Amino acid sequence: MAMKRSGGGLTGTQQAAKFLGVSVLAGAVLAGIALPAAGALGLAAKGTVEGFDEIPANLKTPPLSQRTTILDNKGGTIAQVYSRDRTVVPLADISPYMQKAIVAIEDSRFYEHGAIDAKGVLRALNKNATSGGVAQGASTLTQQYVKNVFVEEAGDDPDKVAEATQQTIGRKVKELKYAIQVEEELGKKKILENYLNITFFGQQAYGIEAAAKRYFSKSAKDLTLDESAMLAGIVQSPSRYDPVNDAQESKKRRNTVLQRMADMKDISQGEADKAKEEPIKLNVSRPKNGCITAVEGAGFFCDYVREVFLSDPVFGKTKEERAKLWNQGGLTVQTTLDPQAQKSTQESIKSHVYQKDSVATAVTLVQPGSGKILAMGQSRPYGFGDTETQINFSVNRQMGGSNFGFPVGSTFKPFLAAAAIEGGKPPTQQYSAPYEMDYPNVQTCNSGKPWVNDGKPAYHLENENENEVGPFSLKEAMAKSVNTYFVQMLGDIGMCPVSQMADKLKVIQGNGEKLPMVPSALTLGSTGMSPLTMASAYAAFANRGTYCTPIAIESIKKVDGSPLPVPKSACSQAMSQNTADSINTLLRGVVDSGTGAEAGLKDRDNAGKTGTTDGRKNAWFVGYTSNLSAAVWVGSPSQRVEMNNITIGGQFQEQVYGGQVPGPIWRDAVTGALQGQNSAPFVNVNIPDNGGQKPGGDPATTAGAQGNNGDKSKNKGKHKPKPGGDNKPPGRGGQDPFPGISLPPGVVGGDSGGWPQ
Repeated sequence: MAMKRSGGGLTGTQQAAKFLGVSVLAGAVLAGIALPAAGALGLAAKGTVEGFDEIPANLKTPPLSQRTTILDNKGGTIAQVYSRDRTVVPLADISPYMQKAIVAIEDSRFYEHGAIDAKGVLRALNKNATSGGVAQGASTLTQQYVKNVFVEEAGDDPDKVAEATQQTIGRKVKELKYAIQVEEELGKKKILENYLNITFFGQQAYGIEAAAKRYFSKSAKDLTLDESAMLAGIVQSPSRYDPVNDAQESKKRRNTVLQRMADMKDISQGEADKAKEEPIKLNVSRPKNGCITAVEGAGFFCDYVREVFLSDPVFGKTKEERAKLWNQGGLTVQTTLDPQAQKSTQESIKSHVYQKDSVATAVTLVQPGSGKILAMGQSRPYGFGDTETQINFSVNRQMGGSNFGFPVGSTFKPFLAAAAIEGGKPPTQQYSAPYEMDYPNVQTCNSGKPWVNDGKPAYHLENENENEVGPFSLKEAMAKSVNTYFVQMLGDIGMCPVSQMADKLKVIQGNGEKLPMVPSALTLGSTGMSPLTMASAYAAFANRGTYCTPIAIESIKKVDGSPLPVPKSACSQAMSQNTADSINTLLRGVVDSGTGAEAGLKDRDNAGKTGTTDGRKNAWFVGYTSNLSAAVWVGSPSQRVEMNNITIGGQFQEQVYGGQVPGPIWRDAVTGALQGQNSAPFVNVNIPDNGGQKPGGDPATTAGAQGNNGDKSKNKGKHKPKPGGDNKPPGRGGQDPFPGISLPPGVVGGDSGGWPQ
């Protein structure tokens, strides 16, 4: 009598010998039993054996793909994402009924044979020969497990999946050899456990735990007899026996399994008959996969986390490596998202801008000093409907945002002021700042090639009101957002210091490119940027001049609990503390009594800046406390809507500007986010008012006089929107809607055109 291993089956050596013997006896049928006659393929037994010997000895079993859980910074679940919905459980946590049912219907002699069931092979051979086709297969549970390993290893690659499942003798031979290895190394119980965890049960459920949750909303350990039989019956054909779509066919298959269990003495005939009478009773939990299921409107943040993982080299040298790791799943990703801040942000958004409005809003909150993204939301939800979108308006194109971002208007002016103060200009700097003027010639970073105003009518700008005529100091000019003042400042210091300051603050366009060396971009914010870019840059002011790159991930644990390295925020001094403190003092005036008064907080130090672009296509408020920086954009994603005589959030707005709609969104979001928290006061700088004294000999005064000539009467009636330029949609794959990057400021402008700032 042949010596058997404990648990049943022959030893590996005996299995190999038996395999060769049966191969000689039955030709290639053993390898290709599911096919018609092997001889028709021209493959002799000898060739099959040689192929068997050439197969590598060890089966590489990839980790089973599982769901990844994304958490907020308090440990709450934001969403679960997976390429395959699976939760691996030990055999002890699987109902005994389920274990018996799957063995009974898929491989009733599982505990009696080894990797290969010779009786089953001969039985299938006879059946197929009689039918003249493929009436019966002979794969053991172990062989099926090996095939599933091949499929798992193929991932989502359709070519590899086809190769792993193709009905060829070569694949069967490979499957058989590895089945022998698996039987030798794992034993029956572990094979059964692995099989139940890897098998597909339909309805996006991989493995028995996911299947139990999907069909019955319970754990695998709690499955009853009839439930176990139904799930075991699905395996052969998940589409045909799908109980959700065809309960009658599923019941027939379940009853077949129950009878087979009775025949195998796993249950009594009475138990089988009683279970057969039970109707198919489902308690379906619908698949909840992906960022679309995220709580509190955090779908876009969830998607941003995925984009970070797929793009950051810390998770793998190549995109393919990173994608494989992400799809494999089983990760627990703790993020920086603060649930209180996210809830407050979403509540503010919903109360001020409705999902069906013709314009949208996007809001991002960042923590100064750490770069942690605390909240990210927008009025158009994550989805596929008419008023939904998968474009994240808060981030740049490469991270899932719009192609070009959105023009930021006068929220760019603090960067210019910071560059001037850092370069030695006093915070009391005065310029003549006429009501209107031509752009002056401006020095670029190339000392031999200044930007030259060639006299085109569009290279001309105005302030909001005709009575806004200088001279102004920086403090008053910032509070009132006086366009001509800042254009004169740019003419004075040149564009290079501003470009360098923007680089230090990582201020880039939404398409990822550097800011162009043109006055409108480096003064009045004519180029598109993202709320995350703006919130992170302003956080450097709150952090006394130190900029920190934004981060979204705190930690990641693999399925075994071991940690993965995660990206860290990189902090660097972008400007001196004195420069940052000066900007903070200046921007306090904006929220105290300037254009951002509607956004100002009363219970703590805060600062910020408004921005409105030409044609009122975009309105911004970017502001901060010492421990929170936030950017709010309101506008048309397509850049086709001018926000005049418009209803937003149920409120009619004659004219939208940065302090009016974005400002209150910012105020309510930040107030809720900081509830129960203290904010350290700013370090104030004494910046006296200059009382409107005339500047003495500053280099921009002469240029500033151009176009004014003391004749204000001719400017009556000029408070009309200027043309918005080529406003093509900024979504992925669209054309650049902001060609004015290298054109006059009036094309896409900052806050020129006589509009509130």
